[in-house]
Formats: sequence, C-alpha cells, structure tokens
Amino acid sequence: MLSIHLPVTRTTFRPTVLASLLTLSLGLLGVGPAQADEVSDVQAVLAAGKAAEGLKKVDQLLAGKPEDPRLRLQRGIALSLLNRNAEAIGVFQKLIESHPDLPGPYNNLAVLYGNQGEYEKARQALELAIRTNPAYTTAFQNLGDVYARLAGQAYKKALALDKSDSVLPLKLAVVQNIFESSVDPRKAPAPLATPAPAPAVAQVAVPAPVAKPAPSPVTATPAPAAVPKPAAAPTPVAKAEPAKADTGAATDRQAVENAMQAWAKAWSSRDMSGYYAAYAPDFKGKFPSRKAWEQERRERITSKKSIKVTLTDIKVKINGDQATVKLRQDYNSNALSVKSSKSFTLTRGRSGKWQIADEANR
Repeated sequence: MLSIHLPVTRTTFRPTVLASLLTLSLGLLGVGPAQADEVSDVQAVLAAGKAAEGLKKVDQLLAGKPEDPRLRLQRGIALSLLNRNAEAIGVFQKLIESHPDLPGPYNNLAVLYGNQGEYEKARQALELAIRTNPAYTTAFQNLGDVYARLAGQAYKKALALDKSDSVLPLKLAVVQNIFESSVDPRKAPAPLATPAPAPAVAQVAVPAPVAKPAPSPVTATPAPAAVPKPAAAPTPVAKAEPAKADTGAATDRQAVENAMQAWAKAWSSRDMSGYYAAYAPDFKGKFPSRKAWEQERRERITSKKSIKVTLTDIKVKINGDQATVKLRQDYNSNALSVKSSKSFTLTRGRSGKWQIADEANR
C-alpha cells in the first residue's frame, strides 16, 4: 500500500507545500531499488522547484508504466506546481477511482480544493483520507485548517447579520490570524483596537527666582587712585564644536524610518522586487533557504486582491551599523485586517543602505 507522509507543518493550501515535502514510503510496496530510484529522482527534481522538468521526466517514465500509481501521483503534484490545477485534480480523481485505498491522493485533492476556496469539498476529501488511514497526521492537520476556514466564513456571515455583537470580530480575527504568517495567533489583538496615543511630553517646571537679600549699608571709603595697567591679552574663547554625533544619529534614524516606510509601501503595492530589497541578502525567515522564503512570500502577497500596510508609533535606536525598530503595524487586505506590535533589527550594508535582518511580533 502506498502511503504519503508530510512533516508537521501548517498548510496554507498551496501546491508548493506538496512539492517540497511529499515523500513516498516505497518499502511498503516491495518496490525494487531501480523503481524506487525513478520515483525519488522525480521527487528530487520537483523539490528543487523544477516543475516543468519534473513533469517531462515523469511523463517519459509513464510512457512505459502508464498505470504506476507512484508516477501518476508525482504527475499530479507536478501539474499543481505549474498551476495547472484542473489537470492535477483530474489526475488525483482518477487515481482515487483506480486506487481508493491510497490516502495521499485524497489529501492532495483537498489541498487543490482549498486553493480554490472550495473548503467543503476539501473537508470531504480529507475525511476520506483519514478513513483510509486513521494515522494520517497531515490529513488531520489539514482538516483542522479547513474547519478554521469554514469557521471564518460562518463568523463573517454572522457578523453581517448582527454587527452589534462585539465578540464576533474577535473570533473572526483569531481564526484569520492562523493563516497570516506575520501574526502570532496566540497574541491576536482585538480587530477594532485603536493605537495607543503618543505619550505626552512632560512639562519641565522652571523654579521661581530666589530673591537676594539687600546688601548691608557700608560706609564709603575713598578708593585709592587707580594705577593704569597694561591691557592683558584677551583669553581665547573655545568655540563650541557642532554636535556631529547627534546630527549623524538623527540622520541615521530618519534613514531607518524611511527604509521601513519603503518596505511597507512595497508590500502594499505588491512590488515583490522592492519588498525583497528591503531585507538583508541573507534573510530567510524561518525557511531553510532564501529562495523558499521568497517563494512563500510571493505566493502569499500576490494572492491578495488588495493590501495596505500602515506603520505608526515608530521608535528607532541606533548602535553603530545596527538599528532596532519597534512600531505598530496596521495590516489590511481583502482577506484580513489586523493590528499588531512588531520589532525589527536592521543592518547597514557597505552601500549605506539599511535592510531588515530580523523581524518578530512583540
């Protein structure tokens, strides 16, 4: 029996998750080394992001083994990576018809349905996967995400019917935050929260002048005749040096704030080149490589119809070529609206440009 195992990861119903993480338990099939190598080679090509090459390779192998379920599965994955979702769905459906005891095609089918927003179909496919393999951890996790999506739809409908319910917006925000990588769902703020006002500047009290006692009357004594003295050379007065350090720090702080605003602008306009350029070249977030991070961010950002990111209450501290930034982020898209507090570390490169080296919620 062919089984598919995915490491524990939150699915966002993106086919790329399948390509990079799907592996086959070929030993359970009694497959010989040569056959196992064929499928492993295809998987390696797909995992490297070469979907077109992987599809060509698997089609060549299928020409000699048209009914091989392992190769058919890989073909469906390759098609999904190429965004040929209708064809991929057809491959998985036919694979289910001929091999209804395989749990993997059900899960892959659910991922594609989820991509299209067909969460009810995704739920049904995942329940069939679990029925086929009750120990299928990934299917259970994907099913939880599907339930969260369905819950979000239900909360939206309820809120549209009753806007006076103050609890519904918070419930909706918590569910939506599960699918937004920049927000920690454990710290989901209320969606209607207003940024805290800037602290008032303390007034410095000026002490009242102390009255001096009047001088005691003194009997005037004739002053001796003044003897003219040669004029002393004036003592040179040291000129105050301009506060270069303060001016430089202020300039750096403004440059860092400008860099953060440019980042927010690129994000809002879905300008991926500008967005990537805002980060240090070695930044990769929680992903194994920069390429994987860029691919995930491109899919997440460009999938939104509209995005607006506003930064407020920006506080910058400079320490040499490193800056620490704390701010309030107001993120709004057609799918999610949430406010959060974030912190960033920026570094200054050789060109003098400030770039994000680390970011976190706080």
